[in-house]
Amino acid sequence: MGNGGGAVTMPANDSDPVLITGAAPSYEEQFKARKRKYVIMMACRIPCLILAGLTYHTWWLALGFLAISVPLPWIAVLIANDRPPRKSENVSTYQHEAKAIESTSHRVIDG
Repeated sequence: MGNGGGAVTMPANDSDPVLITGAAPSYEEQFKARKRKYVIMMACRIPCLILAGLTYHTWWLALGFLAISVPLPWIAVLIANDRPPRKSENVSTYQHEAKAIESTSHRVIDG
């Protein structure tokens, strides 16, 4: 949803809705994207551990794969829990226009 919003775009066919705002993705879409990132990062850890086990005879290579696989769960949790920042909403409020006091004299009628 990279559109800036504001402009009305014509739908492809009559059943498609017209985009008139730049609304943020729904909570469910955000959650699905974060869950997908978490699964991908945790799936990258498994090959690192297997490669560390297969390359044990070359200690520095096995240690490198192990060093990569150790912080991956922590990084995956941080990325999965990260939500996009909330938009700052500028609320439209009434601004009273200050008027200058008139300097001319007015006729006062006493009753």
